[in-house]
Amino acid sequence: MELLERYMQAVKFWLPRQQKQDIIAELSEDIHSEIEEKETELGRKLTEAEIETILKQRGRPVLVANRYLPQEHLIGPVLFPIYRFVLKIVLLCYLVPWVLAWAGLLIFNSGYRAEHTGPGWISAWGSMMGSIWFAAFVAAGTVTLVFAILERAQAKSGFLNDWDPRKLPPVRNPNLIPRSSSIVELCVGMIFCLWWTAHMHSPVIVNLPSLRISLSSQWRYFYWGFLILALVNISLAGVNLMRPYWTGLRAAFRLLSDVAGLALFFWLFKSNILVEIAAATISPEKAAEFTKVINLVWMPRMLPVVLILAVVIGVVDVFRIVRARKMSDVHPAGTGKSAVMA
Repeated sequence: MELLERYMQAVKFWLPRQQKQDIIAELSEDIHSEIEEKETELGRKLTEAEIETILKQRGRPVLVANRYLPQEHLIGPVLFPIYRFVLKIVLLCYLVPWVLAWAGLLIFNSGYRAEHTGPGWISAWGSMMGSIWFAAFVAAGTVTLVFAILERAQAKSGFLNDWDPRKLPPVRNPNLIPRSSSIVELCVGMIFCLWWTAHMHSPVIVNLPSLRISLSSQWRYFYWGFLILALVNISLAGVNLMRPYWTGLRAAFRLLSDVAGLALFFWLFKSNILVEIAAATISPEKAAEFTKVINLVWMPRMLPVVLILAVVIGVVDVFRIVRARKMSDVHPAGTGKSAVMA
């Protein structure tokens, strides 16, 4: 059976040296038994073509050898769920802000747009996609390398097998609001209101012998807007302190408050609010140039940051609303009580 011998030789090539003879002996006995059963059934010797059919059913030599090898993983089933979760978080927290910042600079910063768009938006898009793929490759590669090292350490030491069920975290109500956070929010809000009304009511926010900083007449809108928002947030924190769990209504109020605050910040950065900077050590020409740079360069460069904050805060607020409504649907009468008891 030359064909069988050639097949066994090909399988043997892929096997580890220490186990070659034992595995080949086992496999050879298995195939010979199959051939003998077939010959007994047919009442004759098998032809070369029939032996070829049996070997084809067994599979390619490299695949047959692989069944006898220890199954190895770059990242095994124990760590893979954690690896996948961490990879999603890294890509989300790294790539999404990067894309948002890039888009914000292109939209709101004419100098950056002129420098990076080149012949047109198509070339800018191609440049951005190339940068994204490179950043994603570096981020994913770093996470994969770390988890591959952890996989090898876990395979040798089995450190993940040593755990205590008593150390598992307690069951948590996701809508529960820690009273400590409400108290901190109340204190910070009150301190802000006292400072805001005492020092920021006038468009001249700094009036010293050596330094004077003046804002435009639009400042009164921002003054009252931020003050009203602070009072709303103080009221919401007070309610949360008394009833420490999120409801759909209160979560919606938090979303409206955050949207209004971000809209005010966006308007502030676009309004050229700074009118005058006068300092004893700076000439009027230099002060005017510095004021212009702040209004036309520095403030617009902050817009992408505001945009990223708006997206992140909006997503968190919407998720809070959805979660609160789901909990109220599951426990329409007992959500608040169970949350307080928790």
